[in-house]
Amino acid sequence: MAEKLFHVTENGSNLRTEVMAGLTTFMTMAYILMVNAGMFAELPGVSYYAIYIATALSAAIGTILIGLLANLPLAQASAMGSNAFFVYTVCLGFGLSYANALVLILLDGIAFILLTVTGLRRKIFEAIPSAVRLTIPAGVGLFIAFIGLQNAGIVVADPATFVNLVSFNLLFGSATWASVMPILVTLAVLIGIAVMTCKGVKGAVLWGILGGTALYYLLGVTVPGFYDSFGASLDLNPLTAFGAFGTSAFGRVFTEGFDFSAYLADHNAAQLALLIGTTALAFCLVDMFDTIGTLYGACARGNLLTPEGEVPNMEKAMLADAVATVCGAVCGTSTVSSYVEASAGIAEGGKTGLSAMVTGGLFLLAMFLGPFASLVPECTTAAALIYVGILMMDCTKKINWQDTAQAVPAFLTLIIMPMTYNISYGIAFGILSHVLIAVLSGKAKELHAGTWVIAGLFAVMFLVTH
Repeated sequence: MAEKLFHVTENGSNLRTEVMAGLTTFMTMAYILMVNAGMFAELPGVSYYAIYIATALSAAIGTILIGLLANLPLAQASAMGSNAFFVYTVCLGFGLSYANALVLILLDGIAFILLTVTGLRRKIFEAIPSAVRLTIPAGVGLFIAFIGLQNAGIVVADPATFVNLVSFNLLFGSATWASVMPILVTLAVLIGIAVMTCKGVKGAVLWGILGGTALYYLLGVTVPGFYDSFGASLDLNPLTAFGAFGTSAFGRVFTEGFDFSAYLADHNAAQLALLIGTTALAFCLVDMFDTIGTLYGACARGNLLTPEGEVPNMEKAMLADAVATVCGAVCGTSTVSSYVEASAGIAEGGKTGLSAMVTGGLFLLAMFLGPFASLVPECTTAAALIYVGILMMDCTKKINWQDTAQAVPAFLTLIIMPMTYNISYGIAFGILSHVLIAVLSGKAKELHAGTWVIAGLFAVMFLVTH
């Protein structure tokens, strides 16, 4: 069956290699199960267990789809950056409910499917200025790293400077060991992940989180009252997580998502329409660029590109990504996208979709580990956010910072995202500045027609919503 479906031998691989590659990929990206669940649990009425199951299930669906449709050793899960945008900007910032925001993910997935099937995806891709396109991942990386620093308590609010470094002054300041200990765990996990990565350890982020969790509970004995309420709300029955998933996540996009009455109580219909349009567009653009970049990057590292330099079965891979995003919305999580961590599995020799099937199967098995995952403290997942943010900065080296026409839009895209807690604002500033520079420099004729349309949408967004 493996030969018939995936042509393992024909692609120069074997069953053992594909299984080991799939296991390696899972180990490198399993951290998303805990990070995503912890992030969504900050929303009112959203259960950690429910999102854990939603994340695992949507990851399994997306990964299995890309294996079956495209026969590629890649994997998918809830995208880092888009999940932060969903929680902190769309819900906690704009005021949409969890279910309302899922509608935007559903629209993103449907739009992505239509763009892929009709071939319009390439036209949209070309309409975004290259400087903005290249910098989006880095801006998202700064955004999630900033969130990680805040979740860890390293960066705190300050009435004078808005943000500041937390106090470590245990001797003469207001800091206490109870407040400093989790921060030290975060820093230890971050350094540990970096060291393991330098030594070539597979699954460094996951091992860092697990090791940090053990360290956190070990140091807990030094904090008075740390274990007083430990385990009071812990339920080791794995079926509890499935129950929470069925009642508070699965299908809420349809049962509650299209009821925007709470938002309309303080806004008009035009503002809602523009918010939905521009935010869904931002989700779609980030998803598209992230997927295309990941597909090319991962396949290039494994020498899987075609002689023409293209990703094999590119359109099928994109379709799998789009369908997975729709499934993610139904399950109750944010945009599902391809993960560059699959490069680790490719480095282990994975060459076919059989590797993806193994990874997807492991995500299904992980669904039964929700109760144990809930023990992971936020200070360890915060380290993962910071580290992933660091990895996403790589694309900035492709920008010609000596060319002002590139540097200004790129920098604005990069800096506005973390400073405003909003990915779409970063994209908007990047595109609008690119258009203005081109027009005022006498190069308006060089602008793509689609660039004008997208810039117009974002301009109207600022005029109407701010």
